[in-house]
Amino acid sequence: MTASQTHTQAPVLPASLRVGAVELTVTDLDRSVSFYENAIGLRLHRRADGRAALGAGGEDLLALVEDTGARPAGRHSGLYHFALLHPSRLELARAAHRLAATGTRISGASDHGISEAIYLPDPDGNGIELAADRGREHWGNLSDPTALGGPEPLDVAGLLELVESEALPADVSPETVVGHVHLHVGDIERGLAFYRDVIGFEVMTLLDSAAFIAAGGYHHHLGINVWRGPGAPPVPPGVVGLRHWTIVLPAADAAALRERVIAAGAEHQQHPDGLLARDPWDIALLVRAER
Repeated sequence: MTASQTHTQAPVLPASLRVGAVELTVTDLDRSVSFYENAIGLRLHRRADGRAALGAGGEDLLALVEDTGARPAGRHSGLYHFALLHPSRLELARAAHRLAATGTRISGASDHGISEAIYLPDPDGNGIELAADRGREHWGNLSDPTALGGPEPLDVAGLLELVESEALPADVSPETVVGHVHLHVGDIERGLAFYRDVIGFEVMTLLDSAAFIAAGGYHHHLGINVWRGPGAPPVPPGVVGLRHWTIVLPAADAAALRERVIAAGAEHQQHPDGLLARDPWDIALLVRAER
């Protein structure tokens, strides 16, 4: 906490925050690049030395790092899924069409009211959500979980009807972004002590087993849950999964966040693109200033 803050002044991240690239460990780079290009529609931006960067033609959305000896993830903390947010329901329909055309299996599809989403694993089991938001007028009271209700089945047939007469685009829309990241952790309150009280996210929806937090009133930039059991251990070395995820901030906000991380005694290290801060389960968050 900086000298200008008091116990009544919780840090708040700016509404301009956006989620940046997600970096994953994979076991076979050729296989993963092919999957993300063909099944998901991302473009390969560059590849060298066992690493690949993919996106929608602008900033990188995904980085893949090959470790041929990495083990499958187990019942520990780490990635639940990362969400590729499509700019419209039509673009989500095209994503669904792409999955169908490539014979890609999904693990679920839900209508959350605030958004529509398709869930699937990549070849290493890393979780992916393909989503499109509804307008904020449909979100209701995010702070009241009883008002939100549970997810409904996604109308996949209705989505596909939107694109049944068009040719499948080769790539996702250039407006596709990383919408949020959802993590398995070992304790909700301990997670909030880091992500809310140090990092500065605001709680939007709080459940007994999960919390959804954000900047600027968004429904969530980050979800944390204890669905692998309270007390789930930290991420072990040598497994596939999340290497780090990224938030992008104005330079002054990134500098202030760096001060908070240091003052809190949280584990951190310098990264070529900014500050890499680690939560209590060794999950890494890259804080990057706008370029």
